[in-house]
Amino acid sequence: MDKRKISIAIPASIISDTPHLREKTSKIGLIARSASIFRVDEIIVYPDNVKADQQRDQEFIALLLRYLETPQYLRKTLFRLDPDLQYAGIMPPLRTPHHPLSGKTKHLKVGEYREGVVLLERKDGLAVDIGVQQPALLRQRQFSVGERLTTQVINIGEAVEVQAVSREFVPQYWGYQVCVEKRPFGQLAMDGGFSLKIATARVGDDFRSVVTEIGRLWGGNILVGFGAPSRGLHEIVKDEGLELTSIADFIVNTVPNQGTATVRAEEALLATLAVLNVYFP
Repeated sequence: MDKRKISIAIPASIISDTPHLREKTSKIGLIARSASIFRVDEIIVYPDNVKADQQRDQEFIALLLRYLETPQYLRKTLFRLDPDLQYAGIMPPLRTPHHPLSGKTKHLKVGEYREGVVLLERKDGLAVDIGVQQPALLRQRQFSVGERLTTQVINIGEAVEVQAVSREFVPQYWGYQVCVEKRPFGQLAMDGGFSLKIATARVGDDFRSVVTEIGRLWGGNILVGFGAPSRGLHEIVKDEGLELTSIADFIVNTVPNQGTATVRAEEALLATLAVLNVYFP
């Protein structure tokens, strides 16, 4: 099993250049798809403007990311009606392993993993919705009604029985988690316990020139940081009185010789994750 953990850090102002809710939603959908395609484990939304209260934007981004990561059959239970989700239907489905297409009990297999939510308590345990025609039985009682958990099918008979498992032990890619971070990027990078920190920037080393050095350190908890539409990471960390060179192990340009005047944040994210995937699959 791949024991590395890849976290990407995106700024709260990543949606600042898209004024309409529909376009904001579409952009977050692209970010979620890119993260899922390249098996990102965690998306961190950090504040990047010390002069503004960005909690609203952070929570909005996190809401859409979490909504899209949640299997379709659990969304009505876990998310209330919210104006911010008005255009959620335009976001592309993730089609990750924890978003199964079949909702029929007969298609279940022993050993299969499913995301579930606790519906109610029973005499013999808990009833859990795992996205099939009947609730599954979970004999572990330490979970609360309404709680989401990862389960594994252990018996299929008159009733479907599951056990709760840690998502870390699921052998397939099992989606990303979302973190709303209070710390700015510099502090996050220095104090977040990351074993490798990669900052992306137009003013950075051509990725190809440092790929061998990155490869020597690749593994453990990896942070890949991205700047904002109007400011790169160099400028963002200056607000903290810091230099990016003192924070990141590598500052890389993953789109050398770009053919456009600018590369949008969501485009830089896709390009960077694609390049990392080629060199470090």
